[in-house]
Amino acid sequence: MTRATVFDPASCPILVVKIGSALLVTPEGEVRRAWLAGVVADLARRHAAGQKLILVSSGAIALGARRLGLPAGGRASLEDAQAAAATGQIALSHCWAELLGAEGLTAAQMLLTLDDLEDRRRYLNASATFARLLSLGVVPVVNENDTVATEEIRFGDNDRLAARVAQAAGAGGVVLLSDVDGLFTANPGVDPEARLIEDAVLDAATLAMADRGSASGMGSGGMIAKLEAARIAHAAGAHLAIIGGRRPDPLGAFRASGRGTVFAAGPGAPARKAWLAGRLTAKGRILIDAGAAQALRQGASLLPAGAIGVEGGFARGDVVDIVSDGRTLARGLVEYDADQARRIAGLRTAALAETLGHAPRAALVHRDHLVLL
Repeated sequence: MTRATVFDPASCPILVVKIGSALLVTPEGEVRRAWLAGVVADLARRHAAGQKLILVSSGAIALGARRLGLPAGGRASLEDAQAAAATGQIALSHCWAELLGAEGLTAAQMLLTLDDLEDRRRYLNASATFARLLSLGVVPVVNENDTVATEEIRFGDNDRLAARVAQAAGAGGVVLLSDVDGLFTANPGVDPEARLIEDAVLDAATLAMADRGSASGMGSGGMIAKLEAARIAHAAGAHLAIIGGRRPDPLGAFRASGRGTVFAAGPGAPARKAWLAGRLTAKGRILIDAGAAQALRQGASLLPAGAIGVEGGFARGDVVDIVSDGRTLARGLVEYDADQARRIAGLRTAALAETLGHAPRAALVHRDHLVLL
């Protein structure tokens, strides 16, 4: 592979592979079995070589919508999506179990909701389940539990779910098999001058290139979701690659050609901080001034004196976003509830006891429970 020094999926002891609906399911609502069998054969070779694998598989809603005759691919309403998911998930899990079983591999199904990975205790439970399954040589097949998820408590796409699964399982890499070859400088379907970005960084210019659309109309993600997945993976110290999946043996083709977009791994935060960085929800926001922002970048705690505003309702120990100049700079576990935080915002430490009527904690968010984004 020409770019193996950047990211060779085969070098990861644990690898997460995400397959989207547009690749797995035809427009008529049938599984692309021949293509999928080729992917499974490649995965079986990797498994035999000692690599541990986790699959994040879309397709339940698309499969269920055909069986139920639902319009808009089962996404016309939340109720339709839930019914389609409940119906299609059986077919999807059967297909994976059959194809993996034909290669001598045992499949395990894990259906997760956003709360399963946002709540710290449930996240650790999921992490332990992944560890045990992988130790037994099992291939977990993961999907969002769309039968019970609502707009307020769902990932909404399997790209971000794959990155969070990688974090929970301690994977070194994530491969997102897509209906496009990676991140382009513009929409390649519209602009013939669009260029593939092979080695990408997460900055404002990269985010501006993303297209929220899903080319197939079956999926729920888009390039924005893939960039958010890259952010989560980066915080966990995992590589992430976006590669075209329409060709036969897409993982082997990527290894041979290197064609795709790679977000190289970051240094990786300690487990608790990586979990914080990868979260997709927060209970509130604390707005801070430029001085506090600089202090956070230098490794300090957030003190009340640096807060200029408090938004939302939260309790002590909840996760809050810390916002500087309109941008989420950091995320952490807050030391005060929202009402107290509003009362002490902007105050020096010496004034806290008089305002609250008791000996206070010095920090709004302590640096040990805070991660920069």
